[in-house]
Amino acid sequence: MADIEIYSTAVCPYCIAAKNLLKSKGLAWRELRIDTDPAARAAMLERAPGARTVPQIFINGTHVGGFDQLAAADRSGKLAELLASA
Repeated sequence: MADIEIYSTAVCPYCIAAKNLLKSKGLAWRELRIDTDPAARAAMLERAPGARTVPQIFINGTHVGGFDQLAAADRSGKLAELLASA
């Protein structure tokens, strides 16, 4: 099974959209809340330099980006490739 991590906040419509897309594919993820955990925010900034918005999504250690990039990866078939690399 793929290791999916989502850095998010409590009130983030794009985070919800990303989780709904993953849920529609029957996938599970680990959510890291940067609004309640300063260590998670620091880790996100280290892993995704320049990223200041959420969600920031990682699949099997590969930085996908935000919801728009996740949706584009789904449409192009890249998401399936990332999931298969587990």
